[in-house]
Amino acid sequence: MGGTAFSSALRGAISTSGLGLDRIQARLQEHGISVSVTALSYWQSGKRQPERQSSISAVRALEQILELPSGALLGLLPPPRPRGTSSSRRRAEDTARPLTLDAHSGITLVGLHDRCEISADGGQSAVTATAVFKAGADGQDRWLLAYRQDGSGERAPNLRPLRNCSIGRVEVDADAGLTLAELLFGHPIDTGETYLVEYALRYDHAPGPECRKAHFREFWHPIPEYLLEVHFGMGSTPSQCWQYARPEDADEPESRPLKVDEGNSVHAIALDFGPGIFGIGWA
Repeated sequence: MGGTAFSSALRGAISTSGLGLDRIQARLQEHGISVSVTALSYWQSGKRQPERQSSISAVRALEQILELPSGALLGLLPPPRPRGTSSSRRRAEDTARPLTLDAHSGITLVGLHDRCEISADGGQSAVTATAVFKAGADGQDRWLLAYRQDGSGERAPNLRPLRNCSIGRVEVDADAGLTLAELLFGHPIDTGETYLVEYALRYDHAPGPECRKAHFREFWHPIPEYLLEVHFGMGSTPSQCWQYARPEDADEPESRPLKVDEGNSVHAIALDFGPGIFGIGWA
């Protein structure tokens, strides 16, 4: 049986526990969480993945029920798949791939630095990104940002230009949790030239602690350098952190623990990485 790293880990934990799916469903109900046996079956087979806020809460409870370390399952969840109407999916696919910053043939992402701010309740409150692009053709003057927030129907974050860019057209698909926005450069760049922009994604309301405790990027092309920082606000210091990387051709993610530094932050760096997913998880 195939599936994802998450489904394989869940399937193995269920087998080790000796609990049937109906019994696990009953244990979840004791936690005040309603999940059908069919959904549990789909999760462990890889046919579906937990994406909604209620499902993320269920995964957190499953870690307790199956006596797994906190984050053992959540840290393996793959990126959410697009939802919404078929027309909205086609529109997004026509302009950008979800969670990628490298969708243009005439321009390449050569460096990216994400700083993710975690509020006191454990949810992400803001992400500041500094990106460096290199032109592969003359007259490059914009970048298409595709950003997916955790949980469908959630209010899209507020996108703010900080340096060397302005905001052009913006489209939001609330059902798919997808925001598409043009970042317009201050001036066009030609072949071989580089350009740096900085922007921020801020939440009008901080997501609650039941959101997925991870920040990641999916790269569809190799990137020379990706630096990811996660800063934990007062009262939100996690008990454990880890970085994880899953190259496109890998069945299982590679992970290693991270230590919170004196500034209450962790960081991880990927060099010459991609295609694949790279991120930091915490619990």
